[in-house]
Amino acid sequence: MPRYEYRCRTCGDTFELSRPMAQSAAPAACPAGHDDTVKLLSTVAVGGVSNATAPAPRGGGAGGGCCGGGCCG
Repeated sequence: MPRYEYRCRTCGDTFELSRPMAQSAAPAACPAGHDDTVKLLSTVAVGGVSNATAPAPRGGGAGGGCCGGGCCG
């Protein structure tokens, strides 16, 4: 279930709520009970492991999507 971040305009606190995407635009009260909140634009975190010692890919192209790989004619 997605997590959405909100900021209370009354007390200034930020908080998160887990709710279905269908309810993403629904109003959210802050934990202190204030109703004047705004949904914040959240960043996406992508996890993974970097492997800096891996060899460069073969196939001649610089990679970077379809056209970077030479499949666009």
